[in-house]
Amino acid sequence: MTPLSAWQNFYVIVGSSAGALIGLQFVVMTLISELPAAGEAELAGAAFGTPTIVHFGAVLLLAAIQCAPWERINTLVVIWAFFALAGIFYQFIVVRRMRTQNLYKPVFEDYLFHMVLPFAAYICLACAAACEPAYLTINEDLFLVACSAIILLFVGIHNAWDAVTYHVYSIGKKHREKKHS
Repeated sequence: MTPLSAWQNFYVIVGSSAGALIGLQFVVMTLISELPAAGEAELAGAAFGTPTIVHFGAVLLLAAIQCAPWERINTLVVIWAFFALAGIFYQFIVVRRMRTQNLYKPVFEDYLFHMVLPFAAYICLACAAACEPAYLTINEDLFLVACSAIILLFVGIHNAWDAVTYHVYSIGKKHREKKHS
């Protein structure tokens, strides 16, 4: 039994959750699409909505990568490194989008869940890739990779819920008040 096979159930559960949440996010976005969009809604959506789908997709892809029948850990380590670098690069894009949009003023919780925690997840994955050959055992690396996946999954869950409640209670309330006046 390889160290990766011991993690199969974990990644089946995490990957399935991410896949289901991607579908649910699309359903929710379709339902709230009837709400009026403000002038800068596209920029705000790119800053706050799109990363949610990207993080769910990252978890789904990471789970698929981890469940593949790898013959050598070195190949997997290179994939972790590339994945981590792509995630970190994407986070810089998210930060820029958050700062350039003017529809919504982010609060501490937004910075934590849209910037800090995703960075931490991708850095955790980068550490797994960087440290594996020299310092850690494969099992410790796998815990770092799992930590990255769990952080991204819970960030996505939080951000999806936050977006829905914002649209329903803030935008939806304004739309309903406008219809009744």
